[in-house]
Amino acid sequence: MEKRSLSRRDFVKQTGIFTAGLPVVSALPSSFTGMAVAEPVSLHWLDNKAPGFTAGVTWGVPWPRGTVKRDTGFVLQDGGREQVPVQSWPLATWPDGSLKWSAHAIGAGKGLTAGLELTPAKQGIVKGGVSVKEQADSILIDNGLLQCEIGRTGSAFIRSIKRNGKVSALSGKLVLQTQDAYGTEGEGVVTSEWYEGKIDKVTVEQTGPIRAVVKVEGRHTNAKERSWLPFVLRLYFYENSESVRIIHTIVYDGDEHKDFIRGLGLRFDVPLSGELTDRHIRFAGEGQGIFAEAVKGLTGLRRDPGKEVREAQVAGKATPAGDSLPDGVAPRLQYIPAFGDYTLFQPTPDAFEIRKRTREGYGWIQSAYGKRAAGTGYVGTPQGGLAFGIRNFWQSCPAQLDIRNAHTEMGQVTLWLWAPSAAPMDLRFYHDGMGQDTFAKQREGLEITYEDYEPGFGTPMGVARTSELQLWALPSTPSNEQLAGIAAYVQDPHNLTFAISQWEKAGVLGGSWNIPYTSSPEKEKIKEQLDFYFGYYQRQVEERHWYGFWNYGDVMHSYDQDRHVWRYDVGGFAWDNSELSTDLWLWYFYLHTGRKDVFRMAEAMTRHTGEVDVHHIGPFAPLGSRHNVQHWGCSAKQLRISTVANRRFYYYLTADERVGDLMHAEVDAAYTLRTIVPGRKVGQPVGDPQGEYAGVSFGTDWGSLAAAWLTEWERTGNTTAKDRLLNSMATIAAQPNGFFTGNAQMELASGKFLPEKKDKISVSHLSAVFGLPEICAELVALVDMPAFEKAWLQYCELYNASAEEQKAVLGRPLGKLNLRQSHSRLTAFAARRKKDKQLAERAWREFLGGEAGIRKFSDTLHTIGGPAVLNPISEADGISTNAVAQWGLAAMALLDYAGDHYING
Repeated sequence: MEKRSLSRRDFVKQTGIFTAGLPVVSALPSSFTGMAVAEPVSLHWLDNKAPGFTAGVTWGVPWPRGTVKRDTGFVLQDGGREQVPVQSWPLATWPDGSLKWSAHAIGAGKGLTAGLELTPAKQGIVKGGVSVKEQADSILIDNGLLQCEIGRTGSAFIRSIKRNGKVSALSGKLVLQTQDAYGTEGEGVVTSEWYEGKIDKVTVEQTGPIRAVVKVEGRHTNAKERSWLPFVLRLYFYENSESVRIIHTIVYDGDEHKDFIRGLGLRFDVPLSGELTDRHIRFAGEGQGIFAEAVKGLTGLRRDPGKEVREAQVAGKATPAGDSLPDGVAPRLQYIPAFGDYTLFQPTPDAFEIRKRTREGYGWIQSAYGKRAAGTGYVGTPQGGLAFGIRNFWQSCPAQLDIRNAHTEMGQVTLWLWAPSAAPMDLRFYHDGMGQDTFAKQREGLEITYEDYEPGFGTPMGVARTSELQLWALPSTPSNEQLAGIAAYVQDPHNLTFAISQWEKAGVLGGSWNIPYTSSPEKEKIKEQLDFYFGYYQRQVEERHWYGFWNYGDVMHSYDQDRHVWRYDVGGFAWDNSELSTDLWLWYFYLHTGRKDVFRMAEAMTRHTGEVDVHHIGPFAPLGSRHNVQHWGCSAKQLRISTVANRRFYYYLTADERVGDLMHAEVDAAYTLRTIVPGRKVGQPVGDPQGEYAGVSFGTDWGSLAAAWLTEWERTGNTTAKDRLLNSMATIAAQPNGFFTGNAQMELASGKFLPEKKDKISVSHLSAVFGLPEICAELVALVDMPAFEKAWLQYCELYNASAEEQKAVLGRPLGKLNLRQSHSRLTAFAARRKKDKQLAERAWREFLGGEAGIRKFSDTLHTIGGPAVLNPISEADGISTNAVAQWGLAAMALLDYAGDHYING
């Protein structure tokens, strides 16, 4: 890219000339005077059936432009027209200041009906039982049932949890065990160290009255005062809920060659009292399976304490005091071993073990085995105790639950997100570079394995992982049925949502989805194919075991037909890392179907790709890593992977604060492009690290920035984000060849692009396959900027046009362009905006032609078993994730934009 020397004064002068006549930031209204009437919104549970119980629920709802004031209240009614107390707050606003997305929360056990209705109201004052009291060194939260003290300093982020005044848990801390070598032969002595999470900052984000949220930030610190591995915790409290929800995030900032994580977890002390025969241990296994024992057992003895005693202990109820037991038992209780320590260890997705011992220093006894544990346990007495669970427990293996010292007055529970019984976490790069010490050699490596390698770039520095946990302060030992229900809830919490028609009614996300069209067998076949592709990938997650702490939520990129495996070990063909908008495919498929299984898969992918595939600190922050054998392994660090376009759905549907943090972090992402230049290996110069400009492509770069700026503007009213967005739109439109200019230098502070030469034309097939079409469709509907719409429609219409049509407009043809099928949705969008039937029919020809995509529909699965493969697997014809994601997005767009213009391909 040619770098211009242009002073700020010259820049302002030139941009003032070529943007004349275009809408400027101040020209858009900041408030509205008229107000339409908003219709009530019907809500339903995600699985379309009312749950038996909830621990509190939060959800989001979109509203049509100009119908709901930002500060309006809401009334929630159940099927019997009884009012359900609801806490509400804004998530996003329209440019006119009206409410675009609202968030709502209800307390535990509320809204347990199949029919709920949400209505804007003049007065939204709602009473609730949650109170938050901020003190100098702590925060006290009372939700009407639980009382929790949160520390502002030290290591105990939860100092105590009480249920109606009785202590259930104390001294909640983060614990970390590390070692300075992996531990293989020849490494000599391996040194292990222990760390605890040390609190740096505590923020109360919500104060009730129905939902309270506290954010805790800090780092793990050892006895030598070394601090590393930043963490973020969010604690959620709902009115009258007996549980505390915890969202836990770590960001890796160590040396992967020296800082090997051996164990990573959350630890709590649990006060215990009474007879050891009344201390109860529970673990939830698979399905309804429960492992249930007492610290000191009264069953199976040579001398029988009696049926009633045995049944009481098995049920978790109080047994008679020792001296009240039969003569053959009472004087000999001291000889019954008390097992104080228990562990449930899930090393793989398909196996767990439970073991126990009397106490430290004595041998373990293997107690039970199973396949997939639900990751929930309990320790306590008939007078109460603590249940605890990790969501996606077996999916995020290796994981572990420990109960220690249950035979003493202070038991201990540790929820291990990385199990210390497993091998250490190994984040080192997987090869030595193979001599790729120049860009020329690296490009040759790209040619053979599709891996974009560069020394020093395959580092895990700055990648993150977010986990979800729950604590339950229970009044008594739960029955096996109750604990199984809690375990199921931890793994699959109940969500409220709205009918998919509300997307279109509200006009959010471009307002072009789920538009009715005349059905036909051909169109139904397309919908069936959409179902098939989703089902296939859902099945592949299971068959190929795409699980694990760092892997769960992602899918693979390409398939190796010869080995009958996905190319997990071949350079850039392994983990997908959002390549060609896999995330968007899933989210728009949910938008079209409302299916719970689609939501769950998209949710897992959002958690993964937003955390693991992105560098959150360090020199690459906040860019993401292109597809690779390791999620962070590729040297292509790009905005197209960290794009907010992939995160917005989950945020608006759930009001998830962690995803909100991730989206906010992308607002200034363009500054990193000065030093981490996407095109550095093909001659794009590295910019000035302190400079005011960066080279930004109008496709993958700007599309990602636009998503970040738009989302920040509508979420917070941030005028800097708004200015950058609108300035960038105006200065792209003012380029001599609009989007076909390809890229330009952008002033980072303002978002304005410098003008390029009149004859500059640059087109990449990747520009419009990472969220750009979706964001531009939304901007065209949102912002009244005719010049921008014209520039975007020109790109949409000409990308797949004939050489003659391209030359007539641009002065020369664009040459052979790739991904014609996926770009058919651009043609369809132009057809819809221009109301052009011929263009719509052309879009269908492009889609059905299948060029650089999927030509022939197929829902055939081939089952292959041993000895050809290790385990029985399913194969589908001609599957690649790139093709499926883009085919899916194009298919949905074609049906929406041009559903009534279908032609026989």
